[in-house]
Amino acid sequence: MAQSQLNDPPQAGEGGPGAMLGRRVLGIKLSPTIAMSERAARMREAGKDVISMAVGELDFDTPAHVVESADAAAKRGFTRYTAPDGAPFVKDAVREKFLRDNDLSFGREEIHVASGCKQVIHNAFAATLDPGDEVVIFTPSWVSYIDIVEFCGGTPVVVETRPEEGFLPDPAGLEAALTPRTKWVLLNSPNNPTGAVYPAALLARLADVVAAHPRAMVMSDEIYEHLVFDRAPRQSFMVAAPALRPRTLIVNGVSKTYAMTGWRVGFAAGPRWLIDAMACVQSQTAGSSNSPAQAAAATALTGDQSEIPRWRQVLERRRDLAMEILRRCGRLDVRAPGGAFYIYADVSRCIGAITPGGATLADDDAVAEYLLDAAHVATVAGSAFAFSPFVRLSFALDEGRIAAACERIVAALDALTGPDARDNRGASS
Repeated sequence: MAQSQLNDPPQAGEGGPGAMLGRRVLGIKLSPTIAMSERAARMREAGKDVISMAVGELDFDTPAHVVESADAAAKRGFTRYTAPDGAPFVKDAVREKFLRDNDLSFGREEIHVASGCKQVIHNAFAATLDPGDEVVIFTPSWVSYIDIVEFCGGTPVVVETRPEEGFLPDPAGLEAALTPRTKWVLLNSPNNPTGAVYPAALLARLADVVAAHPRAMVMSDEIYEHLVFDRAPRQSFMVAAPALRPRTLIVNGVSKTYAMTGWRVGFAAGPRWLIDAMACVQSQTAGSSNSPAQAAAATALTGDQSEIPRWRQVLERRRDLAMEILRRCGRLDVRAPGGAFYIYADVSRCIGAITPGGATLADDDAVAEYLLDAAHVATVAGSAFAFSPFVRLSFALDEGRIAAACERIVAALDALTGPDARDNRGASS
């Protein structure tokens, strides 16, 4: 699927509003996950039974006690501005979460609250990047990292991981990418889109590499921290690398853990000088986050946590169901993710194949389009994550829909003809 972007505007002197657009906005692409989801929605409106495996959000309801706390907050008048980077009691709830879940202690002045993790990341980059500053990003990577870096004036430096190594970052590859211009190294574990979970020992090795570059900081995006499967351990980067705490920012939020994507509350923890700068950016862009949503986030972080392990078990069953069906397809190579709720499926055996309608699948964008048109299943092409040829499949939907979607995918791909698919049944790990 080709990534949606702004229509080519008239150049200066040609007239029309496009001539007034700044260069910064011309490079922005609509999030591919949103673009695919919108197309799937239009097909549903036309009466087609489309199953979306494109959206990165849980299908569970936000816990009732969290919803009720927002209602109560609004009724008692908590509807006005708060401090730009979060009300004090919300910051205290974030502090409680870090102490309980990660054994990390922070002061209020080391906590930043904004309207979702995406805004937290933007605030950090906007506060620190100058033209020429570099940000090391391991791919496959979340769709927005590269765009946010570029929008904030930085230069993304892409370092590819390897599927056969579980999509884990290579310290040697990181060392080769670092330069005197490196401002940030961005880590994401559990990873979107691969589901890779970085072992504590690997985090420590990566930290040793960064430590030798005193200008480089580490941003650790840990939004999926509670969605780790098979009883596998995971550790916050700051715990694995305490010596780098003065130049580490941990990014997290309530969206994935508590099924609160639409509430738009993210948070971060880091050194005070950075948090102060991020608060300044926040104050001059969005201002404070939604007040009742902040109250709900505080309740989610400090209240009953019993839903988390139950939801994790449900997701693990869904993952296993999807894997069982997808492994039947000779044109797919799938690996069971260790965390998050995505399967990053290798579709290299589909490239060059012929559809029943006579079209040739040239790349993973074409594969995603074919699955939507022929199977009525929305996925996201690997090109969106800067790593092809793959498609990302979200299993954050009920088991009946997962089974139906995966069966449709297998049937559609088995209907392809052309290059030898090389039967891989049972070969995937």
